[in-house]
Amino acid sequence: MNVVTLLPSATEVVYALGIEPVGVSHECDYPPAATELPSMNRSRVDPEASSAAINEQVVEAERGDGVYEIDVAALDAADPDLVVTQGICDVCAVDEILVERAVEEIDANPEILASDPHSLADLYDDVRRVGEATGRTERAAELVDSLQSRVAAVEARAAETAERPRVAVLDWMEPPMVAGHWVPELVEIAGGEYGLAERGERSRPREFTEVAAYDPEVLVAAPCGFGLDRTTANAAELTDRDEWDEVTAVREGRAYAMDGNHYMNRPGPRLVDTLEHLAGLLHPEAFDRPPADVATAFPAAAPRR
Repeated sequence: MNVVTLLPSATEVVYALGIEPVGVSHECDYPPAATELPSMNRSRVDPEASSAAINEQVVEAERGDGVYEIDVAALDAADPDLVVTQGICDVCAVDEILVERAVEEIDANPEILASDPHSLADLYDDVRRVGEATGRTERAAELVDSLQSRVAAVEARAAETAERPRVAVLDWMEPPMVAGHWVPELVEIAGGEYGLAERGERSRPREFTEVAAYDPEVLVAAPCGFGLDRTTANAAELTDRDEWDEVTAVREGRAYAMDGNHYMNRPGPRLVDTLEHLAGLLHPEAFDRPPADVATAFPAAAPRR
């Protein structure tokens, strides 16, 4: 079966089920073998720009022809039987409508499977659906069982901790955007309180004054599409704000940059890795801290006089 995956999380699911896709999106970079596969799309946004500049480019692209363009010739050459795309966010990956239009222009007549996860349960359902579509039902069930067992282990250990810190996770820095979708659920399972968004709620921009007023005891900046190095290089977008040093998480050295590209913002199997890493930030006395290439602390604020 020829499978094309047009978002990184779907690529990870397909590989986890033992299938190598014949084409991927330009953002698919895990496992590393995915980077060697033909890319089926292009972005109209400069990924190396600052957060604010990317935000402006996205707004402009959405007013025009959209953020992404599918390479119809490449898709035709891939001769897909199945195309896995998404409906969760027009900014994050190629959406279902764009794929449907492109498929009308090629010789193949593939099944289109759209992923729209907002929770861990949705992730499990996506794995099962891809497994069914690819004839890997049993392997999908085994993968879901493994993921659920790991989640249950984190939840049980976190329930034994005394502290439930207030947590804020940002999936964009300029403008600040509070992470929604699966993030509130992950934080709560990891033993924290998430008062800025409900489970399943979409991520949305907030004034940083609102984040500061919530006064998180743990703050995690994990911008969508940014690796750890990129986030730390752009740290001033947060740390130069007047309210930054007033936040409890900053004063106590519990404000972190995290690899959002590979973990927080990618709802594939490694979302459970994200949960385990979050638990390590929230409760380092009970869980292993994340590796240095996953998360790092921002400098603590100067003591108050």
